[in-house]
Amino acid sequence: MSTYPNTAATDVVTAADPACAEPLPVLGRDVTVPLVTGGEVTYAALDYAASAPALQRVWDDVAAYAPYYGSVHRGAGYLSQLSTDLFEQSRATVAGFLDCRPSDQVVFTRSTTDSLNLLAAVLPADCQVFVFETEHHASLLPWGNAQVTYLNAPRTPAQAVETLERALAGRDPYGPALVCVTGASNVTGELWPVKELAAAAHAHGARIVLDAAQLAPHHPVSVQELDVDWVAFSGHKLYAPFGSGVLAGRADWLQRAEPYLAGGGASRKVARRADGGVDVEWHTTAARHEAGSPNVIGVYSIASACKALTEAGFEDLVARERHLIAKVRSGLAEVPAVRILSLFGDDAPRVGVISFVVDGWNSSHFAAALSAEYGIGVRDGLFCAHPLVRTLLGSEPQAQGECGAPEAAPGERSLNAIRVSFGAGTPDEHVDRFVGAVKELVADGAKWQYRTEEGRCVPAV
Repeated sequence: MSTYPNTAATDVVTAADPACAEPLPVLGRDVTVPLVTGGEVTYAALDYAASAPALQRVWDDVAAYAPYYGSVHRGAGYLSQLSTDLFEQSRATVAGFLDCRPSDQVVFTRSTTDSLNLLAAVLPADCQVFVFETEHHASLLPWGNAQVTYLNAPRTPAQAVETLERALAGRDPYGPALVCVTGASNVTGELWPVKELAAAAHAHGARIVLDAAQLAPHHPVSVQELDVDWVAFSGHKLYAPFGSGVLAGRADWLQRAEPYLAGGGASRKVARRADGGVDVEWHTTAARHEAGSPNVIGVYSIASACKALTEAGFEDLVARERHLIAKVRSGLAEVPAVRILSLFGDDAPRVGVISFVVDGWNSSHFAAALSAEYGIGVRDGLFCAHPLVRTLLGSEPQAQGECGAPEAAPGERSLNAIRVSFGAGTPDEHVDRFVGAVKELVADGAKWQYRTEEGRCVPAV
């Protein structure tokens, strides 16, 4: 796999291409929602970057397993043994999906945020952490107990590598260090030069963790090919929304640290001492950081999604998504009032995540109108990446990204943005309706009145 997996923005796949013929079946594809203007319409779910709908395959697999649900690892009964086998097979499936090294551990967590907080908790003493200001808060914020260097937003992939190399060159060469980087931005969708950043980190004696929350649902992620030390992602963005996540990678820091949570499952042996205290021997396997009864259904759903995406063929999924990206970007380019947000420019390879602002509109008002008048679900705000969005908007660090007035004055800059995101389950009709709705709202304005309620724009009733 190359650094940028076959996603050149200039490659346009036509709808006639067999790879673009059909989206993968997902739950909710036939759900209808009411419009404030009257009637109902099939809901266009275009907020995949927040949570993707469950693949029908995942739902079917979970439903088939549910009657056999049992507690794992500590039960002698048939259902417990079956569930334990399924749980550990799911671990092997995820390891294969990520192309992990034989010595790597796959730890199941609640989410990407939980995974990165787990890694932060096991950092060696005096570890230095390097993270770009462009990261999602899940990657930006967990490192409070370490010496953190926040790197300025780069404007090209090459500049990202150069910025990291300069920062690493000035660090303590003998102490441990960690670089944290996203694979694909949750704001711009742009792919980052992960392999080059990993090479730079390793050249300076640092390790690297890849936040693949937005990358793994769209492209194959190979731990070995990218040469990253850890990778983290969430099931709910991978078409498996049942509250589980993954941290996979090198075992040594995980094995040396105290358990992330203390309790049953993490402990191998517990004994009272003669002085009345307690001695504990912790597991050295992934179980060390999986205390408590695990989310078996969530774990199984991730494994099911991994299998479904692999069997569907990432080459076809990437081709179809390029087709949708081209549709959205070319459609928005026809609206002069729309400005697409980007760090690396129009030609940067990207996944199906696009953020933009509209001149004369408050972004919350625009998103509310898309929902209420067209049945289109998008996201507005700062997307848990406040420093990046504010950099892209050119706003002051203290500027508020709330709804504010229902509509900005003509020409007034929004303090937040609108994000449209899509993936393997998105039909062409949804993106066509979205582009048409943007053009209509910009040309004719909203058909309904809106008001501010608890910082959100909502239809006035």
